[in-house]
Amino acid sequence: MMATLTTLTGLLLLIIGAEIMIRGAVAVARNAEISPHVIGLTVIAFGTSAPELFVSLKAAHLGSPGIAIGNVIGSNIANILLMIGTVGIIYPFVCTGRSLRRDCLVLVISTVVFIMLAGNGIIERWHGAIMVTCLTTYLFYCYFDERRFGIHIGIRAQEADEIDHVPTTNSKAWLYTVAGLIGVLCGARLLVSGAMDIAEALGVSETVIGITMVALGTSMPELATTVVGAIRRQNDVALGNIIGSNIFNTLGILGAVSFVQPLEIPHEVLSFDLWIMTAVTAFFVVAVISLQSLVRPIAISFSLIYVAYIYAQFFPDRLGLPWL
Repeated sequence: MMATLTTLTGLLLLIIGAEIMIRGAVAVARNAEISPHVIGLTVIAFGTSAPELFVSLKAAHLGSPGIAIGNVIGSNIANILLMIGTVGIIYPFVCTGRSLRRDCLVLVISTVVFIMLAGNGIIERWHGAIMVTCLTTYLFYCYFDERRFGIHIGIRAQEADEIDHVPTTNSKAWLYTVAGLIGVLCGARLLVSGAMDIAEALGVSETVIGITMVALGTSMPELATTVVGAIRRQNDVALGNIIGSNIFNTLGILGAVSFVQPLEIPHEVLSFDLWIMTAVTAFFVVAVISLQSLVRPIAISFSLIYVAYIYAQFFPDRLGLPWL
């Protein structure tokens, strides 16, 4: 009971802290007259992925690479299956916009890079440096590419413009940013501690808890952003958020964490979860590129696949997956 309470408190602090931090950081950036493109590519991308980043950093620091790796893989899977599955049933996603194809290509490349590095059984510090460099290069390319088509056309600029109810004064904006960051840090500490206790109590690996409970909780900011974009019928923003978040998770979070602390890849990740993430990503990219919209039957199938995947994490023997 105490472990569950600790975990839920950590999740709540993560979600609220990330939301406050994003609004404060956006206000600081706007007051500094930074363009919406840069705000969307950096401030919002970092803010929505802050829960995954700090949770994975904390888990790696405490010697729990299963939670650190599982959090990223589980978040990537949840970002596609859960978000398309839940939001897409109500508002089917329309697959339009040249930037979606560009970002899909980068998502495929980042996934391939992850597979190649994970095959060694450990992601070293220099691997992390390469991943962060790749992410930085991608962000610069996005900035200059979207600038060519007008400052209000790029997906990231639209994301930045949609952030409202931000602090009006610079001092209040910094207060929001710092307070939100503290909330995220405290939430990450509580969440990892509670997740480790729950894994021990349930008799499952920390990787399973990282892929399921932790990943689902840290994906809430992305889910909220996607829901808002879908409700406003800004399908390119909603889809772009999913793709951009997965790129940031793979290159940015894994890169930054492994640069600080080399990450060992758990056996169950190498034998199962990494390939599920790859298959889900590949199917998603093909659907976005080849279809005009992700219709409700696709959304329903994504939801069912996610439920089956979570079930397989806790009951692998019943599905003939004894190696998990």
